[in-house]
Amino acid sequence: MEVNPPKQEHLLALKVMRLTKPTLFTNIPVTCEEKDLPGDLFNQLMRDDPSTVNGAEILMLGEMLTLPQNFGNIFLGETFSSYISVHNDSNQVVKDILVKADLQTSSQRLNLSASNAAVAELKPDCCIDDVIHHEVKEIGTHILVCAVSYTTQGGEKMYFRKFFKFQVLKPLDVKTKFYNAESDLSSVTDEVFLEAQIQNITTSPMFMEKVSLEPSIMYNVAELNSVSQAGECVTTFGSRAYLQPMDTRQYLYCLKPKKEFAEKAGIIKGVTVIGKLDIVWKTNLGERGRLQTSQLQRMAPGYGDVRLSLEAIPDTVNLEEPFHITCKITNCSERTMDLVLEMCNTNSIHWCGISGRQLGKLHPSSSLCLALTLLSSVQGLQSVSGLRLTDTFLKRTYEYDDIAQVCVVSSAIKVES
Repeated sequence: MEVNPPKQEHLLALKVMRLTKPTLFTNIPVTCEEKDLPGDLFNQLMRDDPSTVNGAEILMLGEMLTLPQNFGNIFLGETFSSYISVHNDSNQVVKDILVKADLQTSSQRLNLSASNAAVAELKPDCCIDDVIHHEVKEIGTHILVCAVSYTTQGGEKMYFRKFFKFQVLKPLDVKTKFYNAESDLSSVTDEVFLEAQIQNITTSPMFMEKVSLEPSIMYNVAELNSVSQAGECVTTFGSRAYLQPMDTRQYLYCLKPKKEFAEKAGIIKGVTVIGKLDIVWKTNLGERGRLQTSQLQRMAPGYGDVRLSLEAIPDTVNLEEPFHITCKITNCSERTMDLVLEMCNTNSIHWCGISGRQLGKLHPSSSLCLALTLLSSVQGLQSVSGLRLTDTFLKRTYEYDDIAQVCVVSSAIKVES
């Protein structure tokens, strides 16, 4: 009959504790009315309780700090700190002690040990202490692997490991939206507005210390999250930048392409890198967290070979009276075009001028402006349509309808600006 030998006990003991900030202790008030049987007994006990605030005993406010009773939650972007202690429980001197701490994630294994050098000896009732720090950058299961190797007085080499598993949670839900604007009518490159929606999905309030956009080398950024009041710049969220659990806050940024990239590319096309968001917050008693998004990408709007944009158009016009608009035509292709302008009347909007006139050659990334005259025969909100551009080189026609809308009123009604 085979008997397994008893497992040998180690001379060293390993203890691992997570380092977190304490929390405020809150008591649960128990009170009653004076006419009840206990009378003023409960109220007097609360007034004598050293953990309550004088004058606010029933508001669950505390003045004392309590140490953490469990591991707690660790969120992405926070710093994980742990205290590692190796104690010599035996009555003999242990030599060549080496303590290693590795953090295993789903994608990598990180060495967190402050020193990889072995300690020459450890006397009885003595310990080796180490504090490790790591900024958590992945969501999911993390395993802290602590390994200890040493040599006994008899020269026997010993080794053991301990595993500590914990989950890293997501603290914020970040959503982004892009809006294309044609505010810069004198340029073929338009502004891009980025809206970032940030939601606190933890169970405690956050102090939003910084939310900024780090643009790529192609863009300049302007933050639109502050207003001027009494000569001072104040954030649109007020002086208190707290974000309560499950609350969402919107941040807005305006990006403009840099001049050198706009001149080089003419119109920025395809998928471009906008930049990344940098978010810094604090929770509870000042624990700091930081989160950077991946590079945000935006699909530039496609204008085809020829882009038609409006430089000027009146908001309101009189019935059966001519009005003027100014259009800009931009060659977005990589070839020279020879364009012909045709104007097709609609039931309500009529073009005044010669249709089929030659506009001449238009080189790539070049533009030309046209002053056109129209007349409306119907009142109300009317759509400007019926422009046609034909490239005589390729015999290709580009149609432009619903270019803009104007409000047509009777000429007897005086429209005040």
